[in-house]
Amino acid sequence: MKNEILSVTGMTCASCAKAVEKSVGKVEGVLSANVNFATEKLSVEFDESKADITKVKKAVIKAGYGVLDDKNESVREIIIPISGMTCASCANAIEKAIKKLPGIEEASVNFATEKAKVVYDSSKTRISEIKDAVSKAGYKALEIEAGEKTDQEKERREKEMKTLWTKFLVALIFSVPLLYIAMGHLLGVPLPEIIMPVMNPLNFGIIQLLLAIPIIMAGNKFYTIGFSKLARREPNMDSLIAMGTSAAFLYGLYAVFQIAAGNVEYAKDLYFETAGVIITLILLGKYLEAVTKGKTSEAIKKLMGLAPKTATVIHDGKEIIIPIEEVEVGDILLVKPGEKIPVDGEVVEGRTSVDESMLTGESIPVEKNAGSKVIGASINKNGTIRFRATKVGKDTALAQIIKLVENAQGSKAPIAKMADIISGYFVPVVIAIAVIAGVVWYISGMSVIFSLTIFIAVLVIACPCALGLATPTAIMVGTGKGAEYGVLIKGGEALEITHRIKTIVFDKTGTITEGKPVVTDIVTAEGMDETELLQLSASAEKGSEHPLGEAIVNSAKEKNLEFLKVKNFEAIPGHGIEVVIQSRKMLLGNKKLMNDKNIEIVLQKESDRLAEEGKTPMFIAIEDKLAGIIAVADVMKPSSKRAIEVLHGLGIEVAMITGDNQRTAEAIARQVGIDRVLAEVLPQDKANEVKKLQAEGKKVAMVGDGINDAPALAQADIGIAIGSGTDVAMESADIVLMRSDLMDVPTAIQLSKRTIRNIKQNLFWAFGYNSAGIPVAAGLLYLFGGPLLNPIIAAGAMAFSSVSVLTNALRLKRFKPLH
Repeated sequence: MKNEILSVTGMTCASCAKAVEKSVGKVEGVLSANVNFATEKLSVEFDESKADITKVKKAVIKAGYGVLDDKNESVREIIIPISGMTCASCANAIEKAIKKLPGIEEASVNFATEKAKVVYDSSKTRISEIKDAVSKAGYKALEIEAGEKTDQEKERREKEMKTLWTKFLVALIFSVPLLYIAMGHLLGVPLPEIIMPVMNPLNFGIIQLLLAIPIIMAGNKFYTIGFSKLARREPNMDSLIAMGTSAAFLYGLYAVFQIAAGNVEYAKDLYFETAGVIITLILLGKYLEAVTKGKTSEAIKKLMGLAPKTATVIHDGKEIIIPIEEVEVGDILLVKPGEKIPVDGEVVEGRTSVDESMLTGESIPVEKNAGSKVIGASINKNGTIRFRATKVGKDTALAQIIKLVENAQGSKAPIAKMADIISGYFVPVVIAIAVIAGVVWYISGMSVIFSLTIFIAVLVIACPCALGLATPTAIMVGTGKGAEYGVLIKGGEALEITHRIKTIVFDKTGTITEGKPVVTDIVTAEGMDETELLQLSASAEKGSEHPLGEAIVNSAKEKNLEFLKVKNFEAIPGHGIEVVIQSRKMLLGNKKLMNDKNIEIVLQKESDRLAEEGKTPMFIAIEDKLAGIIAVADVMKPSSKRAIEVLHGLGIEVAMITGDNQRTAEAIARQVGIDRVLAEVLPQDKANEVKKLQAEGKKVAMVGDGINDAPALAQADIGIAIGSGTDVAMESADIVLMRSDLMDVPTAIQLSKRTIRNIKQNLFWAFGYNSAGIPVAAGLLYLFGGPLLNPIIAAGAMAFSSVSVLTNALRLKRFKPLH
């Protein structure tokens, strides 16, 4: 199974998106095809044994649209300076050597400049292999320069906006005098005698015709696309504009011929200004739509802009600056203070602190030293480090985040299904309504002019774009905003379900708590002091691998205590350990161990108190007498209590799932205000506990650290993986929180609620506008004594309806979580 994302060009409305989906969906082996009209992206899933990307592209082209070749993601261009050439034959020899490598698309060596320009597929050939080929040919490849790489999509969008703006200006320049001439005499505005309709009706008609032609030419795309789609029986919004304005223009042309034949009464209604102004207004609407669409994808652009353009590689002891695309796994890279870390890796030398806030949202810089992992695009604050590249290109954390956000923006929410279905039938239904309304008014005794006005108004007021943009734009801005806060939502469906969550289940360890047990209390029996008890216990536990023992060892290290020599270490599974220290027999473990060895627990009250506080008491006996208790607990994260308060404020029930005993679990629950405790649950049973909550008819979210929570995350309606900033491709989670901060859980819920509310507003406007606009254009108000809708006003309303939907979606950019 393979999932690919392609850029589709030539779409003008939601009906186009539907046509592409239908065409691609017919390809054998294609399982799903989703087109996001706002991003102009096609997300297609197909069975590689039956279909391939070429067949998908052909289906897009067959539907009448263009598809941008996605190969530019892996195809790179580099310039390699070469030394050792003495003549043109040397240049030919190098070219031949390079061209023998797989994935080389172009290789040209310029003897005069001593440079090789190589265009190659980086998924098939690495830069080191190209260098080796040059070396084997007997020459030396020097420091690599970055080739000119351009952002095709950005260029295309900018070109589209520039073209639309130019066309709009041309249309405006001609439509203003056209409107003045056509309407001036009716408003009492003076016109030169030569074009006065009463004195020179033919001149009046011809001047309007001459002014209308350049406007029609400026809107030529509406006609070429609109009529070709009509011929294919896949009419779209362009078809509506083309039919409406063509009807107006052709009637005007007919009227001019009638005037020339002596029927001067036709000078009253020429309709050229209707065609001209409609095209002008719609070109303006299209330009504004293109500008606003660009703003909705700013989140992706911001993420892409985080990565540095170059990296400093240590090669043969020298520092060489190369393009980031040419960094390979295993390269040793140097990063100085203030520089960005180019790719993911592991520190091999040096100490520093790194600001990872742009990726994780964590504001405090993270200390790094040899062995520490570093994330590409984070900022090195104060030290110089050398690190080994472990992940490059599309495998880095940043690239994974960008892919995740892109996939989410290309997905559809179930709430959009109705709009999608309607978009598929919308245009043919509008054409039918326009024809029926025009014919009915004509049959009822109204004039041809009146019926034509109705026909044109219905065609140009309908706006399938508003329907098509209502959902994807809000999802784009919503998921992009989430990424800014370190909340990665994997798709429209996850975004929609999240706002209906009624119960959130938190895994205790590593989620509500830090996941690292620490010593909280030391209680000693008579004749023993705290330091001695800790020193003996830590010495005993040094050979143990138990996390509670590790906490005791760490506590002794922090206090710089000396570890004593241990003899006869024996682990007693499920109970504790038995050792000999300084010739004394020592037991360290739980209450069961003390009972088994018949040791009297003289500190029972203290033990009970510690257990009630949610701490785990570890009993220490020396020579069969209780020496004291060391309490170990997994401490709360600072944000846990506040996050649960915010969730309660949102009307959400909070449950906690843990393997701890009921008493300990309830003590922790009391500290943070949890409503339900699911204690003594084994890791493999977590999913069943989630299922039981779902059986109560609740939408359940599960929040876990993703280590042993995968089945429960998958079982929940929404799985939320926390603190997985470098493993964002976690399959089992629907939402990935980059930080280990529980406050991001209410942020995800609030963002979902705001986004879904925005989608509902957009859909209400889009449906409401079309439901009210089309009947008014068809003459409903006129039927009851009201006014008749002028097609020019209809076109203005249509042009700004899609812009209003986009503008409303952009309001989500102001989202701030309530903390």
